[in-house]
Formats: sequence, C-alpha cells, structure tokens
Amino acid sequence: MGPRALSALEARRIALRVQGFGRARPPTPSPRHLDAVTRRLGLLQMDSINVLARAHAMPPFSRLGPYDKALLETASYDPRRRTLFEYWGHEASLIRLELQPALRWRMEDARAGLGLYSGLARFGLERRAVIDGVLAALAAHGPASARDLDPGQKRNGAWWGWGETKAALEWLFWGGLVTTLRRRGFERVYDLTERALPASVLARPTPPRAEALRILITQAASALGVATAGDLRLYFRLPATDANRAIAELVEEGTLQPIAVAGWGQPAYLSADPPSSGPLRAQAIVSPFDPLLFERARVERLFGFTYRIEIYVPAAKRQYGYYTLPLLLGDTLVGRVDLRAERKARRLVVASAHLEKTANREAVTAALSLELAEIARWQGLDPPAEIAFGAPK
Repeated sequence: MGPRALSALEARRIALRVQGFGRARPPTPSPRHLDAVTRRLGLLQMDSINVLARAHAMPPFSRLGPYDKALLETASYDPRRRTLFEYWGHEASLIRLELQPALRWRMEDARAGLGLYSGLARFGLERRAVIDGVLAALAAHGPASARDLDPGQKRNGAWWGWGETKAALEWLFWGGLVTTLRRRGFERVYDLTERALPASVLARPTPPRAEALRILITQAASALGVATAGDLRLYFRLPATDANRAIAELVEEGTLQPIAVAGWGQPAYLSADPPSSGPLRAQAIVSPFDPLLFERARVERLFGFTYRIEIYVPAAKRQYGYYTLPLLLGDTLVGRVDLRAERKARRLVVASAHLEKTANREAVTAALSLELAEIARWQGLDPPAEIAFGAPK
C-alpha cells in the first residue's frame, strides 16, 4: 500500500492552517497571541529593508492584525521576558529560545570554521587576536555595538566592507559566544551570550547532533504542515545528509508521515496531528520574508504563484515593483501590491497593484482595501484613497 495521497488544494489548506491563517484575529493582540505565533513558526526571518515595516514584524501582523510593536520588542530583547533570540536560522532570524540548545552544533561548527561565509571563516583563522580582543572588551566593559568598540570603523574590502571589529563580532555571534542584547535602530548591540540569555536556557543540556537535527526538523514540519525533504531542510538551512537521516528517523518513529501530493512530483511528509484540509477563511497581506513564502519554489508548488522579490532588479526591468507583498484571500494568493510608508507625510503609498489572472477584481479590491487600512492603522499612517490595478502579468 502506497503513502497517503493529498490533493494540491488539501496540502495548501493544511499549510495555511498550521501557519496560523484562517483564524479570527483578536480585537487586541496580547503577549499570549504573539507567543502563539512565534511558537507555531519557530522563527521570524530578519532583514534590513524598512520601506514598510521590518521583515520580522510582518508575520505577526499578517496573522494577528495591528498589534503593539512593543510586544515583539519585549519578546526579542527584554532580559526578563524574552522568548526569542537572534541567530542564524533560515537566514538571520529571531528564533524561539527553547531551540537554542538544538542550534549549538551550528555554533560549534562555526568556531571550527565550518558553515560560515568563506571570508569570515578565513578571518577567524587569520585574525584570532582581534577576535579575542573584542571578546575581552565586551567581557570587561559590557554591551557594545561595533561602532562603540571601533568608532573609526576602518573598512576592509573583504567581509562586505566590514571593519575588523565588526567582522570579529560577527564571527563571535555565529560561534554563539556573543548575541544581540538589543537593537539600536537596526544596529546590533552585542553582549556575552552567558549574560544576555536566560540562565535557564543556557543550563539546558546540549543534545547530540543527531537529536538536535530531529528537533529542528520536527519544528520545521510543525510550521510547514506539508513539506518535501528539501522544504524541511531549508527551514533552518540544515545539511542535506544530516537532514535526510533525521527525516528517516522521524518517519520510523511516527512523527512524520510520508504522503504523496498531487502535482508535486516528489515525496512529501505530513506533520503529526495535521489540521483540517477543509475550506478556510483567510485574508492577509504577506511579507516576502514570511515563513509561508520565503522558499519561492515551495510557493509555486503550493499556490501556483510565481514570486520574485525585485529590490535588486533595475527599476526599468521590474515586473511588479520594488517591494511587492502577495495578498492571500481564502486559500489563494490573488494579487500583489508594492507598498511603501512615507513616514514624514504619514502616508501609506500603493506604488502598484496587480491581480492574478483568475482573481475576482471586486473581491480582491474589498479585501485589499481592508488590509491596507489595517496596515496604515498599525503603522500610524493614512491609508491610500484608491487602488488602481495594473494589467495582469
């Protein structure tokens, strides 16, 4: 007997439900609501782009609606109430604190020069005295940014224009010896990990590497619902061989169930206790860095929706706009909108909007208008007066 079969629509609905879509938004989101979102997702990807809102702030908004941004600040950096910490997950991410022990193998690898950008690995070999000096300065004088430690910020063409102090801090961060205590704007303020993270987390035993991989794959499966081996591996950027071994072990113990999804063309896995695959009511503008969307091949498989972020594409060659965000309506991505916040003028600007070819213009217009009003309220801006759709692409 072969594996259980799912239609593409059933897979999509399961994936949306486990991500937290289709639930009624709370009138006033609380710390408990935010905690449920981050616990469900495991991580929030970070990015410096701020034309609308920081990347890590958007996934809670897409699920909860306008929430007090101080809730996320508290969860990320308040020493007494934090539930998240910064580290390398999918990319640079805010990650649930309980997953920190399962990522210590990555920190150990980094200290050995493995898994780093090649320039940073080389820096770790060639500039160990600089690294040790920066670590000693933090230990002696307390939290600091790269600019605090090196106001001159001598630049070097290698390491992305970083100065040596910044490179040393990033090596230490990747190695788990320092972490982000707080942010100053978007600038990291570093401190020793042993001072910044709760003692209760640091005291937890370090799982063997194989067990750590199973923990991370299980979290990825819970966040994705239905996923290929590649989807599960890429959620935390895990080594393919180790990830495949962990998947096989989780299948054997019953945590993952092999399935076949119509049209996927590759084996897939279903998380334990999957939600209903029935119709759902969802409506959200979704960030390109949202866990629902950050793997573009998966987006195409799930939704039949081709998405590329165009921030690095010359303006004349862009199809949709600089920073387009897809619109989810029901179980379908029905359009995309290029947004920017003009904060001095207190305006939310729609630079462009596009419907998918099969979308209903009236339904999309109504949903998009409501979501834009919610974003404007969340960001303290005036909503756009009207929406003009470009021709379907």
